Amino acid sequence: MSSYEVRPATMRDAQAIVDVHVAATQAAYAGIVPEDQLNIQPTAQRLSKWREAIEFGDPQVQVAVYEGQVVGFVAYDRSRDKGTKPTVGEIWAIHVLPTHWDGGCGLALWDAAREGLEDEDCTSVTVWIPLRNERALRFFDLAGFKRELTTARTTPLGTIRIEEMRLKRALP
Repeated sequence: MSSYEVRPATMRDAQAIVDVHVAATQAAYAGIVPEDQLNIQPTAQRLSKWREAIEFGDPQVQVAVYEGQVVGFVAYDRSRDKGTKPTVGEIWAIHVLPTHWDGGCGLALWDAAREGLEDEDCTSVTVWIPLRNERALRFFDLAGFKRELTTARTTPLGTIRIEEMRLKRALP
């Protein structure tokens, strides 16, 4: 039994989602991305993006709550990759406050996303992970995802570019 409550995000959660997103991204990319590129801030544009996602369910967003505080979130829906079947889901984002890493929060969020995608009749799920983000790669490896080696791509992040790979797994 997880000590995290996972529930659908509400508009009241939008600022907390932005704060988690910023803190988790800064911690996850430390040592991978130059420090000057990690100076991301919780901007009004970021807040607007998450409010829109929550309002319209595109993507679906769930939050993990611990002792009344949002400490993580997952965003998921159908795959955005061109040419994929409508039965392929995608984890668009999953972030946890660094103080809750290795405590089961990510697993609770993954379980919620998996159940949500299964409810949408998805038979598989993908996620894009930066190649140098060993923590995220290990997490998804342990969750049963397999690396699709032919899917490497370069994605802009601020003024730099990072290499990503798609991982995929079947849904029961």
